[in-house]
Amino acid sequence: MDESHGYAHLSDVVLHYAEAGDPEDPLVVLLHGFPEFWYAWRHQIHHLAAAGYHVLAPDMRGYNRSSKPPGIEPYRLTHLTRDVVELIHEMGPERATVVGHDWGGVVAWELAHRHPETLDRLAVCNAPHLDALARELRSPRQIRRSWYAGAFQVPKLPELFLGRGEYGWLRRLLETGPANPEAFSAGDIQRYRRAIARPGALRAALNYYRALVRTRLRRRLGRLDPPVRATRTDVPTLLIWGDRDAALGVGLTRDLDRWVSNLRVEHLSEASHWVQNDAPDRVNDLLCDFLEADV
Repeated sequence: MDESHGYAHLSDVVLHYAEAGDPEDPLVVLLHGFPEFWYAWRHQIHHLAAAGYHVLAPDMRGYNRSSKPPGIEPYRLTHLTRDVVELIHEMGPERATVVGHDWGGVVAWELAHRHPETLDRLAVCNAPHLDALARELRSPRQIRRSWYAGAFQVPKLPELFLGRGEYGWLRRLLETGPANPEAFSAGDIQRYRRAIARPGALRAALNYYRALVRTRLRRRLGRLDPPVRATRTDVPTLLIWGDRDAALGVGLTRDLDRWVSNLRVEHLSEASHWVQNDAPDRVNDLLCDFLEADV
């Protein structure tokens, strides 16, 4: 069964998406991370559709076939969360379950605080809650793990470096990063390379990091009002964590009840940051159990 593809015309961007399942079924939106695109959820899309859900996996703004607004400001979380709210409403329902990995997970966490009325449930795969990340960045170890986010702040040079050798860094990342050596096939890696090689895609992806750092600095300096967000969310939440994540320490999964009142955490000890690729069957089972559970 092949997924279908479409475009959602939102207030300031057009998002491409892959879709499967009956539009009358409950909506599940899958948000990918860096440096990916809708295909990051290839193991989950049809499994969830077969389980009775209408599944939507967009290319987030800046990625693959979606709009790539110029500059850094359009990649602030204010815009990224609004995209998801508008996408849900474009599909018809008022509420949906949102599942996010990496940057998609960061956006998903923020949705629960900024727009909880749009969420039935929330599932996050190896993505930090930003308040927990701020806490863990007091640790030199997490600072070392997050070095790349600082390197991405440099203008233009990351684009030049990462674009060399037909995006050879991406092949190395997907070949050596997962715990499962079969997580990404050669064909998968080629699809990823074609997606990030689209004009403007790499710069847009890096601008997610630049926008986050600049926004937080401007708030500290009093040049930007804080977002309207609840300190604590009661959206039912599942956190799936591959413990062999090289970039994000397991400390990010601890003491989250300060910000999330209804939380279940599942650790996959043999999975990496690329958890839904390392252990797709286990992740699928966890997601379906969570979607069907009485929460």
